[in-house]
Amino acid sequence: MARDARICLGFAVKNGGFVLAALFLSIQVASSQKVRVDPEVMSYPGQTVNLRCGFADKGDIRLTQVSWIWDPTDGIKDNVAVFHPTFGASYPDSPLKGRIQFTSPSLENPSVVINDLKMTDEGTFTCEYATYPSGNEYATTNLIMLAKPRNTASIVTVTEGTKPVVVAKCESADGKPAAQITWRAGVNGNGTTTNKPGADNTVTVSSEYRLVPTAADNGKDLSCVISHRTLEKVQSLPLKLAIEYPPKVTIVGYDNNWYVGRTNVILTCQATGNPVPTTVTWKALLGVMPDTVRIKENTLTVLKVDEAVNTTFVCEVKNRLGVGKDQVTAVVREPPKTSSNVGVVVAAVIGSLLALLLVGALIAVLVTRSRRQQQGYRGNTNQGSYDIKTRIFGGKKTAKNGTGGGNNGPIYTYRESDSETLTEKSNDLHRGEGVPISTTPTAHDILLSGEMDESERQKFDDLEEEDERYDHFGGGGPILQIRPPDEEGVVYLDDDMESQRDGSVISRTAVYV
Repeated sequence: MARDARICLGFAVKNGGFVLAALFLSIQVASSQKVRVDPEVMSYPGQTVNLRCGFADKGDIRLTQVSWIWDPTDGIKDNVAVFHPTFGASYPDSPLKGRIQFTSPSLENPSVVINDLKMTDEGTFTCEYATYPSGNEYATTNLIMLAKPRNTASIVTVTEGTKPVVVAKCESADGKPAAQITWRAGVNGNGTTTNKPGADNTVTVSSEYRLVPTAADNGKDLSCVISHRTLEKVQSLPLKLAIEYPPKVTIVGYDNNWYVGRTNVILTCQATGNPVPTTVTWKALLGVMPDTVRIKENTLTVLKVDEAVNTTFVCEVKNRLGVGKDQVTAVVREPPKTSSNVGVVVAAVIGSLLALLLVGALIAVLVTRSRRQQQGYRGNTNQGSYDIKTRIFGGKKTAKNGTGGGNNGPIYTYRESDSETLTEKSNDLHRGEGVPISTTPTAHDILLSGEMDESERQKFDDLEEEDERYDHFGGGGPILQIRPPDEEGVVYLDDDMESQRDGSVISRTAVYV
């Protein structure tokens, strides 16, 4: 009964393939728990495979013989190896004869090896013991022959259209078992896959990728991804879509600022297409190209803008599939009203000169003022040395009271010395000798000396030049006329009046109290 079940299972495997592997194993466990084998073994053509077998926990069971039965995927079941303790090993006629043998002929270890494997060796191998008194005990190993497929991918060149077409193909040929193919794409398409049986139980898997081709899809990335039991990792075959389309043309370079007199303006004709465009042609919409226009390949240069280029320029590009064109209308404008460069330069030069003159004048004023402040005020040409400050009372002109301007007062000399004395000398015209007076200078004396600022000195000079010293203080006679009695021959002359810093007026003639 167990043998009948095994025969039925072998028939099912031959017709159903690997989908019944799980059922086969469950039957194996049910029929025997004592025979131990590898459930599945994989190998490649030309290699050697080891099929192991053993009997466990035999107890009182007597082992009499062991056999290997091969049930190929495509073929008839055969005994391929037999071992008997008395008669030894035997290898009946079969496609495996000469390539199969026991590794260590015995009932305890009836394992076999198969050399120079072929794809047709694939199938189930059953290790069966003849026992007493329990009968036959067995277990089955599934030998899977693997074939590494040849994987390829290719692009199908198509023309831009409105219906889905095949744009790429991928194939995994002569593989065992069949490969799995998927697509990885950045475009909107889908793949379809078909299987085709090959020689020696191999399978060729083909897949096609379809989409509606557009110019925008040209050059996009697409990959065919293949997975197979013989591959350590999935294999990705990268592709780039090839979509043919007529030229797409664009003219660039026009900035809407073409004015009369502008030079070297350029228009560029940019075009894309598959196949690559072969010819580029520039035309004027009115038929006549202006004289100032120069054309070189895909560029149009206007040497100088004038009214003649106030036209429409057309660029035509051709390839095998057709013609593409674009056009641009140039509008010539009046030249911009900008100041002449010469005028700008002249204005800059004049401005620079004026600035230099202004700076020079300012420096001259500052230097002159500094010198005058350092030198002090000189009343006349008979000044002393720099360390003596002398003030001679009197003016250059004759006063209104008839007194001479050069002899109407004493001379005060202020010497910068340790004693800092103020010496008074009488006028040589009235007295033959001076009367020295040694005393400490007062504020009045200092005011009458040269210690005045420039503004005060200027006031006095103006009064002297206008000869209006006395009239300035009211239009009448002198404000103060002091004529003390003659003492010891001292003669007082008419005095001149001077304005002071605090607004007061004093006499130039010394007053004795």
